[in-house]
Amino acid sequence: MAKLKDNTVSELLEGVVLDSSESLVQQIYSILMELIVTIQLKPGQIMSEKEISEALKASKTPVREALIKLEDTGLVKVVPKSGSYVSPISLERYIEACFTRLQLEVGAVRRAAERSNDLKGVLNLESMVSRQIKALENEEHELFFKYDEALHKAFYEMAGVPGVWKLVKKSQSDVYRIRHLKRIYKIRRGAQVIEEHQAIVAAIRAGSPDAAEAAIINHIGSLETEIDTLSANPELLDFIETLNATGKRPRNSR
Repeated sequence: MAKLKDNTVSELLEGVVLDSSESLVQQIYSILMELIVTIQLKPGQIMSEKEISEALKASKTPVREALIKLEDTGLVKVVPKSGSYVSPISLERYIEACFTRLQLEVGAVRRAAERSNDLKGVLNLESMVSRQIKALENEEHELFFKYDEALHKAFYEMAGVPGVWKLVKKSQSDVYRIRHLKRIYKIRRGAQVIEEHQAIVAAIRAGSPDAAEAAIINHIGSLETEIDTLSANPELLDFIETLNATGKRPRNSR
């Protein structure tokens, strides 16, 4: 079973400097989210407003607002008179997020294919895939996932509905955490992902909504396929259960 290093919030935030010219809430939110989805902050770990504000040299107000935003994503549970905690990893939320993403993304790529005369949009998609290929070749896995996100975001932008991507992102918290754990357990399919992305982009360039839909379904997969993948890796499921059992957890968490 994999072993993850235990770190306090203060240790993880050591050396982090906020930019006073940017939104403090958004910066704190992004920093904490990254620590949670990469499992540096583990399920059940307490998120002390005081500790975070002292580590970041910020007031408690933006920290509190950032924690509320994280609660909206499902990554943090705020318990009255107790504190804020990292939420357990939920397989139920993971499956629901996969379902949500598939339904919305089918519509996005179909609409993008109908706009195949948007050459700038098509070239942007192809550029993202090329960058992913380079990242994979260099084994830069974080960069690979960054371009993966950028490509999927670009589908919505080309479809003319960029705001929908925000809805998708909001539901993906456990997708990101489980994806990180899959990488730890070497459940990787980078080359296959590249091929699937190329098929989606090719269908969009060709102006074929049906082909784009088929390609995105093949890429994201059905719920049954995702469940089968998890079931085929019991050591991953055991590790998630162990993570969730570690530390103090808030009551009434889903």
